[in-house]
Amino acid sequence: MTAFNGLGMGLGNLARLSNAKTRSISAENPTGEKGAGGMAEPAPEGPARELGVGWKCRPCMGIPPGETCVLADLAGPGAIQSLWFGGTVTRDFILRIYWEGQAQPSVETPLCDFFGAPWIRYDEGGTKGPLVRLHSLPVCVNPNRGMNCFWEMPFRKSCRITLQNTHPKKAGWCFHQINYTRTDVPADCAYFHAQFRRTHPVPYGAPYTLLDGIEGRGHYVGTSMGWGINNNGWWGEGEIKFYMDGDTDFPTICGTGTEDYFGGAYNWECDGQYIEYSTPFMGMHQVLRPDGTYNSQHRHAMYRWHIMDPVRFERTLRVTIQSLGWRSEGRYFPGQHDICSVAYWYQTLPTAPFPALPDRDGLEVV
Repeated sequence: MTAFNGLGMGLGNLARLSNAKTRSISAENPTGEKGAGGMAEPAPEGPARELGVGWKCRPCMGIPPGETCVLADLAGPGAIQSLWFGGTVTRDFILRIYWEGQAQPSVETPLCDFFGAPWIRYDEGGTKGPLVRLHSLPVCVNPNRGMNCFWEMPFRKSCRITLQNTHPKKAGWCFHQINYTRTDVPADCAYFHAQFRRTHPVPYGAPYTLLDGIEGRGHYVGTSMGWGINNNGWWGEGEIKFYMDGDTDFPTICGTGTEDYFGGAYNWECDGQYIEYSTPFMGMHQVLRPDGTYNSQHRHAMYRWHIMDPVRFERTLRVTIQSLGWRSEGRYFPGQHDICSVAYWYQTLPTAPFPALPDRDGLEVV
């Protein structure tokens, strides 16, 4: 049995030896270098002041208001294998990942949305929530605000990961663990991307765009969405559409309904109530119910991972979904909802510049 490069590790090849080198970045080892963990000096008034070096002296880091912290600055070749975040995980924190020295990020999204948690709020009293658990293969959200990601992210020359605190007054606390491997990267490996969008409200009669302007070769691997409902009645008749490799007016892939795309059926309803679910590849894992199942202002969170069925494209990709419900006399009604999303995909470089993120007011959950 020969050694291999350590990418794509799973139960089927877990026993195989590899020449890859395992490393990990945290506040206790900011560089991830071998033998460099737990070296921080205890603070004079800190909890480890009597125990000394090596006794949890720097488990987290503060990010002052308005500042951006570099969490990782790695030379390749290698691959990010998992991410864990705790602490302040609201939309005030923006996660960005840059590959191979590109000026524009390949990942740009509020931290909570990256992990499928779009409805977290932070009020002036410091209360965080509401947060719900998510159980899937590449993303898990566990009590209490434990955000986990297992998307594999190979790079050849460099990887840079930053976290920006956009709050104008409040510092935030970042607990993080970035596990990666130093290893050769095969020629056919593409680069991981994730892009956040929000439209509030969606214009009447217009589809919601999850992704547009993608150029290169790659495959689409996932969608997470938040959907805030601004009208009464069932709202999820809209079709998701994938326009690939020069498609113009009509897509190559056309879904049959919003709940169908996320693996459910018939309004996610049983006995007049929405039924939440969270599975390895798909889920509708959160419903916020202010005043009833079908009344205005309820909010949903959903995800769909295309791990077993990636959507392959050769040159271009655009993805949209319709905001569509019912009105009187059996007619469709184009809803004007608060919709946000993170699209996940792999592609060749260069990365086209993303649309500008909404400002802090545009991101706020109100």
